[in-house]
Amino acid sequence: MSRFLRVVMGLIWVPLVACGGSSGGGSTSVSATPFDVVTVASGLENPWGLAFLPDGRMLVTERAGRLRMVSAQGVISAPLSGLPSTIAVAGQGGLLGLALDPAFATNRRVYLSFSEQGQGPEAGLNSTAVWRAELSLDATQLLNGQVIFRQSPKVDSTAHFGGRLVFDRDGALFVTLGDRYSERDEAQSKANHLGKVVRILTDGSMPSDNPWVADGAAAPGLWSMGHRNVQGAALHPTTGELWTNEHGPQGGDEVNITRKGLNFGWPVITYGCEYVTCLSIGEGTAKAGMEQPATWWPRPSTAPSGMVFYTGDQFPAWRGSLFVGALAGQTLWRLTLSGDQVVARESLLDGRGQRIRDVVQGPDGWLYLLTDSSDGQILRLQPKP
Repeated sequence: MSRFLRVVMGLIWVPLVACGGSSGGGSTSVSATPFDVVTVASGLENPWGLAFLPDGRMLVTERAGRLRMVSAQGVISAPLSGLPSTIAVAGQGGLLGLALDPAFATNRRVYLSFSEQGQGPEAGLNSTAVWRAELSLDATQLLNGQVIFRQSPKVDSTAHFGGRLVFDRDGALFVTLGDRYSERDEAQSKANHLGKVVRILTDGSMPSDNPWVADGAAAPGLWSMGHRNVQGAALHPTTGELWTNEHGPQGGDEVNITRKGLNFGWPVITYGCEYVTCLSIGEGTAKAGMEQPATWWPRPSTAPSGMVFYTGDQFPAWRGSLFVGALAGQTLWRLTLSGDQVVARESLLDGRGQRIRDVVQGPDGWLYLLTDSSDGQILRLQPKP
């Protein structure tokens, strides 16, 4: 089939063969579902991650190093106190992802990822860290904070921190980690945390069923390797498997089923190319022992970020779809699945000119988005009446 784009009811419908998708199986027709975009809150500075509390309020991280509480009516609190003092706010770094403990209702634990400044011999260097604390009863501060994981090694870079946090069904925590841009070849080494996904326990120890636990040369916690910059992560609602997305170089942005012990190829294989010159990278697009993406985007880069599987009742036609925010693409992608296969993509927010940093399903069954700007917003997608 020739490459083409079709505009349907103001939305862009993209068959996978038109986008270089590698999952095969052709494409399916996706009908547009009418919805309204409601602004819930404005005035957040580069918000990065959002999580709903049991009472419907939202915790939101701002990359500038602040954590805010936002009411259901959109009232933004003063910054919460008690955050780590070593947040390195520069470039893509700062306060990043967050997740609530599965037992938050009883232990009030919150987990945050951030770019951490090095100390002593590591001064001037940084890496992604995960910090655990307890939300005070009045929700104004975080208590008993401690770092439970540090990406190793720290390097001199302000890019590619990863930073998404997702709990699996066993209560272990997945942490996505970038290659730090300047160290991309290290994504193929098990001796470090660069360009990896790790899986840890909530006290910072390592699960005994992680891959490579018997490999004394492997960095602790490794789950998968060969990643560039993973900025989206979600558990499949049926299988419980981890799905992630990551930024390619020029083109080659990917969605992957991030299974245990697999190598996703970066920078040995990629569908992208070098910046400016678009020279090829590595050895091509495939190699034995390295995984193919579930789907990928060609140039221009869409730059995927937060993502979620939709399981609610407000949009019956969307149930089971995977939603992926896009930064450079300034849109929200809906991916239609058939089992493990991505069979179609639909672009929902074209023309708004907003970078979508995170996507979360609210307890009300609506979709909530964070827009990445100095006047960032919380948007809600709800069905047209």
